Amino acid sequence: MAAALLIAAPASGQGKTTVAAALARLHARQGRRVRCFKCGPDFLDPMWLEAASGRPVDALDLWINGPDDCAQRLAAAASKADLIIVEGVMGLFDGEPSAADLAQRFGIPVAAVIDAGAMAGTFAAVAHGLRHWRHALPWAGVFANRVGSPRHADMLREALDPARPDDGGPWLGQLSRSDTVALPERHLGLTMPAEAADTRARLDAAADAVAGQPLGRELAAWPRWQPPQAPQPAPCRRPLAGRRIAVARDAAFAFIYAANLEVLRALGARPVFFSPLAGDPLPPCDALWLPGGYPELHAARLAELSGLRAQIAAHVQSGKPLWAECGGLMVLAERLVDSAGRPHALWGLLPGTAVLGRRLAALGPHEMPLAGEAMPLRGHSFHWSRFETKLEPASFTTPQRRSAAAGDGEAVYELGSLRASWFHPWFASSPAAAARLFDTPSPFRP
Repeated sequence: MAAALLIAAPASGQGKTTVAAALARLHARQGRRVRCFKCGPDFLDPMWLEAASGRPVDALDLWINGPDDCAQRLAAAASKADLIIVEGVMGLFDGEPSAADLAQRFGIPVAAVIDAGAMAGTFAAVAHGLRHWRHALPWAGVFANRVGSPRHADMLREALDPARPDDGGPWLGQLSRSDTVALPERHLGLTMPAEAADTRARLDAAADAVAGQPLGRELAAWPRWQPPQAPQPAPCRRPLAGRRIAVARDAAFAFIYAANLEVLRALGARPVFFSPLAGDPLPPCDALWLPGGYPELHAARLAELSGLRAQIAAHVQSGKPLWAECGGLMVLAERLVDSAGRPHALWGLLPGTAVLGRRLAALGPHEMPLAGEAMPLRGHSFHWSRFETKLEPASFTTPQRRSAAAGDGEAVYELGSLRASWFHPWFASSPAAAARLFDTPSPFRP
C-alpha cells in the first residue's frame, strides 16, 4: 500500500512545485516507484514533476476529469507505486473544486508549503488557519520555504505551539532561499525542464535539501494511504481505428496531456509525432493536431517554414481534419505580434492576427459542446494572447462559472476541416466528443 501526500499552499508562488519535485526526486533516485499528479489543469508543473519522478504526470480535477476518472487514476497508480504525490493548485481552498476538496474526497494528507521569507510568528497563524479552516481535512504538517537562516528556521518552528501539536504542525522542515533550488519562471509560469541545462542539478539540490528532514523521512514512517474504490471504466468504442494522427511536438508545441494521447490510442488512432522547429515535414496522416505551447518564442523560425505551411494547407484543402488549440491557433493566424510588438507573418490558414498581451487574457475551466454528443468535452483556458479576426465563430465554450477571469467562453473557429480554439480539452472527459475533433464531418453542426 502506497504512502500519499498532497502538497498545498496558502497561495500561488509559494513553492509547491519545488517541494513536490524535491520529494519526488529524493525517493525516485533511491529506487522507489513515485507517481505524481497535478491538481487542476496544468502543463508546466507536470513537466517538472515528470523530470523528478521519471514517470508521466496526470491532472486531477473533480470537475474537468470527474470524480470517477480521478479515482481510477489514483487507484491505478496506487497499485504500482510506493509513493503518490499530488501537487495542489493555487491556494489550498481556491477554486471550485479546490485542492482541499480533492484531498478530502480521497483522504490524501495535506502538507502545506508556506513562503516564510518575510514572516516569523505569523507562520504559525497561517498554518493554523490552513489546518482548521475545514474540519476533518486530512493533515500531514507544514513546511517552510525561502527561509533566510538557521535562526529564522528556529523562529518558525518554535512558533508552532509544542503543547498543541495539532494546532498547525507538525513541522515538516524547511528549504532555504536559494537560486540553485528555485525553479526558473516566465510569463505563463515555470520554464520547461528541457530548456534548462541544469534541470537535474536543480532537482538534486532540492532533493538533497529535503533529505534528512521530516518531509523526506523514510516512507515506512508515513501512514499508509487507502486508495479509492474506483469504478470500472466504460468500454471505449474505436471510431478512429486505423487513423494516423500527426501531432506537432517540440518546444513550440509542448502542451500535450499524456492522458490525451492515451485516449487517442484507446479510440484506435495511432499518434505520429513530428517537430516543426526541427524542420520535419508533415507525416502521412489522416488528421493533424497542433497543440499549445510557446509559438511566440519561436515565431521567427515558424515563419520560415513555408514548406510545412503548404503541406498543412493541402491537408486542409483535401478535407482532412486539423485540430489546433491555443498556441496551435496562434501559428495558423496570418500574423503574430510578439511581446516586443514585432509582427511575424505566420501560416495564414486563419484570417486574423494573434497578439501576445502583457497580462492574463483568460483563465478557468470550460466545456465545449459538440453536435449530437450528450457529453461535452471539458477542459480549461489559460492564455495571455488575443486573436483579432473578422471570422465568425462556429461555436463557443461554456465557462464552468461566469466571471471576469473566465470571460464569456472561448470562440471555436471552423474553416472547412480546420477547427481551432484557445480551449485545451481533456479528452477523457468525453472520448466520443474528442474523436469528433479528428473526424471529417463538422463536430459543431448537426
